[in-house]
Amino acid sequence: MLSNDMIKLRALEPEDVDVLYQWENDMSIWNVSDTLTPFSKYVLNKYIQNSHLDIFELKELRLVIELNETKKSVGMIDLFDFDPYHSRAGIGILVYDDKKRRQGIATSTLDLFIQYAFKTLGLHQVYCNIASDNSISMNLFQHFGFEIVGVKKDWRKSGSDWLDEYVLQLINS
Repeated sequence: MLSNDMIKLRALEPEDVDVLYQWENDMSIWNVSDTLTPFSKYVLNKYIQNSHLDIFELKELRLVIELNETKKSVGMIDLFDFDPYHSRAGIGILVYDDKKRRQGIATSTLDLFIQYAFKTLGLHQVYCNIASDNSISMNLFQHFGFEIVGVKKDWRKSGSDWLDEYVLQLINS
């Protein structure tokens, strides 16, 4: 079981469809997930039904962040673009409830997930993509040693403006 004193990371369950529906269809966070269209419950149910497949088949892994104290689901962490040959993958994290942010949940989750990626999955490296205006995520990932290895200029549209996107990388040494 992936857990520590604060959180548990668990697989998606059929009962998660309502919370997943809420999170995936919240337009206020689409800017960090590259989402442009809503998801139906039908599609999300199919996604959950297939989430039991092996990471080597799906090339991704999504886990729910659940607080130990309340058993409440507060977010998700994703491993995506899994490349077993090159031993690398991307990481994305969401702590959905504003009231739950800045309480160490993301830090606790990322710490646990990085250990899992390196020790259990045997990855050589993980990376993330962060918009230049997202200083909270930049601080979170840099706290764990992620280094900026590139910048994509004017990569994300934000209203009528354009934002750069940083590529950060952590190599398992």
